[in-house]
Amino acid sequence: MKEEPKPVVLSLPDDATRQERQGFNRLCSLLAEGAVGSTDVNGHDQWIKAAKIKKLYEQPLLAAAAHTVIDLVDQGWMIRAHKSEHIITPPSASGDSKAEKARIRRQEHLRRDEQLRQSSVRRFVESMERTHQHGDQLVSVFKLMRDGRELADALQRSGACTDVINPYVQVVDSSTCELTGFKLHDIWRYFRHTWSNAYATVPGRSMPILIRDASTEFHAVIGLAAISSPVVQIAERDRWMGWDTDQFLEQVRTEPTADIARWLARRISTQLEEIHVDDLLQDGVLQPTDLTSPTPDVVARLRADAERHRQRHHQASTIREVRNIDRDAWVDRATTDLFRSKRSLLLAETLDIATLLGAYLSPPTAEGLAKAFTDSKARTQMRRVVRRARGERVGTVIADLTVCGAVAPYNTLAAGKLVGALAVSPRVLAAYRQKYARPSEIASAMAGRPVLREPRLSFIGTTSLYGTGSSQYNRLFWPAEVMGGQSDTRMGFHELGRSRSFGTSHFSSETVDALVRLSTLRGSLVRVNNLFGEGVSPRLRKVRLGIAALGWPANELLKHGRERILYGVPLVGNLRDYSIGIDEEPEYLLNPDQPEADARVANWWLERWCRPRAARQEVIASMRSHRLVRPVQHGARVPLPDGGGMPTIGQEMLPLFS
Repeated sequence: MKEEPKPVVLSLPDDATRQERQGFNRLCSLLAEGAVGSTDVNGHDQWIKAAKIKKLYEQPLLAAAAHTVIDLVDQGWMIRAHKSEHIITPPSASGDSKAEKARIRRQEHLRRDEQLRQSSVRRFVESMERTHQHGDQLVSVFKLMRDGRELADALQRSGACTDVINPYVQVVDSSTCELTGFKLHDIWRYFRHTWSNAYATVPGRSMPILIRDASTEFHAVIGLAAISSPVVQIAERDRWMGWDTDQFLEQVRTEPTADIARWLARRISTQLEEIHVDDLLQDGVLQPTDLTSPTPDVVARLRADAERHRQRHHQASTIREVRNIDRDAWVDRATTDLFRSKRSLLLAETLDIATLLGAYLSPPTAEGLAKAFTDSKARTQMRRVVRRARGERVGTVIADLTVCGAVAPYNTLAAGKLVGALAVSPRVLAAYRQKYARPSEIASAMAGRPVLREPRLSFIGTTSLYGTGSSQYNRLFWPAEVMGGQSDTRMGFHELGRSRSFGTSHFSSETVDALVRLSTLRGSLVRVNNLFGEGVSPRLRKVRLGIAALGWPANELLKHGRERILYGVPLVGNLRDYSIGIDEEPEYLLNPDQPEADARVANWWLERWCRPRAARQEVIASMRSHRLVRPVQHGARVPLPDGGGMPTIGQEMLPLFS
């Protein structure tokens, strides 16, 4: 059953001035009477002017409230006055799939068009479209697009074969395209700007991928993908994988084994070994015997030390110094206030675990594990171990497919399915493993020395852009033998469930800036410094702090009113036990060293999807609409607002919580 939209009461805090209240009331009245869902998604200034609000910057409380409510109404929230308060209700998902898709596109276009209007972005797009000399040829980004008429003619002459379309994977790095002279990342970024939503860098791991066509002179771009750090907690995904904490512990309680007992004991020992303690000993927070014979007093001292350094991290003005620490200066990084706080807190937790659970695991046996389940305190510590193990491994053996889609004219041939399959192919898995076979930044900063984490992927997840369905991932399965696996095994995108609607994609940068300024001026004790290790999604934390400074319910206002379908591609047979670390070796469903996977996947796609689509006259007609003669009218061109480009179709961008 879908959750009904919950109305939210908005009013300014008690310390708001009379002038601020009057201005906010006038604005809300105008928004209630105005054209809700106006086509102008960047009209903050017009609304502010119409409400006769002057010198808004000098009224940070009103500025944060005004920008927030304008964005909400612009996204389809309904507002009405009630006495001195205003009640705002989020939009409910439409039963009409076309109307729902239009509403979501509008939400996404808010930030995308705002971004495409930026002068720096426009200059980038124009520089890519401008002709330059490379070798003995004049080239521009248009050389990386395929003319739809030419492709349609080639398909009608020869059918779908590798002579007409010859796809391959190109992992994006700092190198330059030999055929055009463009940096690979600039090529990827240009085509990413054609997506329905704003281009954004992803914190943590990120590996962009181009799918190109070797049958064309300049190897035209077929589509894009990106393998990135996953969302840490997704209930539907975790249950499907079998490693949800409660689900996992219930399975262990029902069937305790010596393997799991040994894994728990190993996890406790490893946690202790991977915490840098030299400065804690030097400062007298710890005594050497405390690590082997901890007491409640030791745990309390560590928690107090953690809180003291947490406050120093948020209040000190040494962020520049932290950013200037050498990448591999692990001890220097470990002794920053941020990581000192994290280390003290983790050590307190680990010593608690070792004291309350360790007695049942010396030695680790199935019988001892079963007995631990009869002790409520030991069960609590087991939960902590499992949650930490999952939190540690989720960012190393699991990834999200955060970008996936084809560009015109290939998208008319269901090339999004080709991109999806190639994004989880042996070539990509090998490149990911090679790229991230290096010390983990957070684990190494906690340990004060290089710490390697498992870089072999077991699972790749993603979401649809629309909750009404995804033609791109629907029925996207293939025989595992295409990727070097067993002939009787099937691989592909399994539907896992539907995600909750939560994030910041419905807020403009203008609103985020106003919220950040308000929380700072009102003395928030927490600062978001965009430092790796502080926590996930700096944008989300900034918005949450700003909404809290207004006294408004952040959890309700961060619901952007949409569902997404969750998908996942399991890559190993021992998914639960390898992912959480019980099994040390993955049992791959494919051959991760398969050298011919690109060609085999391409042949499968050509037969399964491309050839049937190319036989349809409406597909050929649609393909022909993408022309490279001037003025260029092509779906792979960036659709700059106020002219230029052409709307795109068939592409999906997949951030769960943007």
